[in-house]
Amino acid sequence: MADSYRVRLQPCGLEYRANAGDDLLSAAAAAGIAVPMACRNGVCETCEAHMLAGTAVNTRNQNTLAVASRLMLCRTRALADVELEITSVIAAGSNPPRKVLAKVLDARPLNHDIFRIELQLLRRRELAFHAGQYLAIHLDNAGPAYFSIASSPQQANIELNIQASPGWASGQIIVNALQVGAEVMVELPHGKACLAAIPKKPLLLIAAGTGFAQMKSLIEYLRSTDYNQPVVLFWGVRQRQDLYLQSLAEQWAKDWPPFRFVPVVGDNEDNEWSGHHGQLAHAVLGADIDLSNVEVHASGSPTMVYTLMDALKDAGMPADVFFSDVLEYAPRS
Repeated sequence: MADSYRVRLQPCGLEYRANAGDDLLSAAAAAGIAVPMACRNGVCETCEAHMLAGTAVNTRNQNTLAVASRLMLCRTRALADVELEITSVIAAGSNPPRKVLAKVLDARPLNHDIFRIELQLLRRRELAFHAGQYLAIHLDNAGPAYFSIASSPQQANIELNIQASPGWASGQIIVNALQVGAEVMVELPHGKACLAAIPKKPLLLIAAGTGFAQMKSLIEYLRSTDYNQPVVLFWGVRQRQDLYLQSLAEQWAKDWPPFRFVPVVGDNEDNEWSGHHGQLAHAVLGADIDLSNVEVHASGSPTMVYTLMDALKDAGMPADVFFSDVLEYAPRS
């Protein structure tokens, strides 16, 4: 008997492995693939799919399921490689954005100018997003303001890490508007540099400043799956106090064996971040990382991202393994 079988989902094109004794819903969750389900609420048929190819068995009545069979992933076990049609599973970056109302549940400072905002989406069950995506906040008489989602898709509420420094009036306006109890219109999800399933390679995560928020979402998502390949996070900041969740990153390193955390702190006298793009790239290149076998996710300013991407490509990284939202919203001309 095979140890596991390949499960391919259409039309999203995602694939995962299911052990011979596991139901397909549990195996999908272990692979980090979000299949809508409501078993805990006593609602059945939410994880419905149709068999396009292969053979499986219904674990309730032991009936064999063949091509064209209707099935529930929660009570189906594969007997061979299978291909399923399930339109409710969305590929990375393919979720259409929607505007929904959110309530501010918590607003607190994490350091001198970074604030943690917790939002409750009033229609959360109807909205799916992938780890690493971002949202837009719509305030009256202002254009949309975009922020990375800092929480895992499995969490009920959404966390944001918003910078409101004295020199950035927009950030202060947004934080002032997001007081506990306030309601705000948000639009999500946005972004294609995200994960709809666990990667097939080791991960190299590189963040500058509040770019850490996107990496936090990716890491918390991966920790809830069976992903066990090496994960290295480089977090670059101007000053040590800007490592606003350093203790959390250090705790991940203690609790999660595949994970390693490398802080990169600027040390020049004028503290201008533009002088540290090369420093962050130099720190990554100086680490013991096989750039030919890695998936890279980067979050920061366009200058930082392109400086880093060029340095890694010159060092042997294939171009198609580098992911950043910057490549989408600030493409090179």
